[in-house]
Formats: sequence, structure tokens, C-alpha cells
Amino acid sequence: MSELDGKTVAILATHMVEEAELVDPMRILADAGAETVLVAPEGGEIQSFHDLERSFGDTYAVDATLDDARVGDFDALMLPGGVGNPDQLRTNDRAVGFVREFFESGKPIGVICHGPWTLVEAGVLRGRTITSWPSLQTDIRNAGGEWVDQEVVVDQGLVSSRKPDDIPAFAAKLIEEIREGRHANRAAASAAAGA
Repeated sequence: MSELDGKTVAILATHMVEEAELVDPMRILADAGAETVLVAPEGGEIQSFHDLERSFGDTYAVDATLDDARVGDFDALMLPGGVGNPDQLRTNDRAVGFVREFFESGKPIGVICHGPWTLVEAGVLRGRTITSWPSLQTDIRNAGGEWVDQEVVVDQGLVSSRKPDDIPAFAAKLIEEIREGRHANRAAASAAAGA
């Protein structure tokens, strides 16, 4: 039996997602036994990108659209980066609402590179410690979060990393958090903040 047998992870992404940050964690989660579901605003395929090389990667088939995806169907959420991907997601009300609902549920969330932009827009970072690509630190601080420059940071089920080089540590911690399950403290704090 694998570590994540019976667990389903939503991976929310759209066009211009950083290919390594989509594919490598997805493969590691699947190798650990999880079912991964690529969720996007629209059906069809999404186009990946290699930001530092400024070149296109492969396309990936969307498994579910935001209109069809339900937080209750998943055990965890992963938000890959790339500059264009989270920039589009943070302007999509359905994506922002999906992320906010996931955060309020207390279920584990993994986020890497520029992915935290969607968390900033969802208004869920107040009082949280997180890392990201360095250019997001002001956005995170302005959203009430504490930004740190570390390979991987875990704060009540919120797992964050900075860049593709961090993926092995990021995936290992995300698997650990998914095994632990829902974080009741985070869910209660989110409920109190919304009251």
C-alpha cells in the first residue's frame, strides 16, 4: 500500500503554468498513490511554459473545470507557479473562490513559486508564514503574511516552496501533510475570521 492510496489531489492551473512545477509534483504525488486531477477554468488543454527559458512546454489535458470541481471531492490542493498561470487565476473569481473554500476547509494546500498570488487574492494569508519566488514577498507581506526565504515552509497544512529546485522537499512535505489530513485549527481560524 502506498502512502497516499485513496487520496485525491486537485491541481489548479491554467495556461502558462511552469511545466516542472506542474509535472514533477504531480508525478511524485501519483507515485505515492494519490489520484491527481488537473482543474482549470476551462476544459480542453492548458499550455505549459518554461519561464526562465522563455519557451513553451507541453500541453496537458484538463480533467475537470472549475464549474465542475467541488472542494469536497478532494483531500488536498496544489497550486503550481509560473508567472502567467497564477496571474490569470487571481483574476478569475471562480478560481479565487475555490482556493478560499479549500483554505477554509483546513485541507492541505501546496503552493510553489508565483502560486501564492492566488492565495493573496483569496485573502487567506493573514498570520501565515510562507515562502515563494522572492518577487512576491511584498505582496505576501501586504496581505498580512510573513514571508521567509526557505526551501520549504509548513504552516498548519499550508506547504510552500520557492522554485523548481525545491520540488523534492516541497513534494515530501506535501505528502506528509496530506497523510495527516485536515487541519482543524486552520479551519476554525478561517471561520472565526469570516464571522
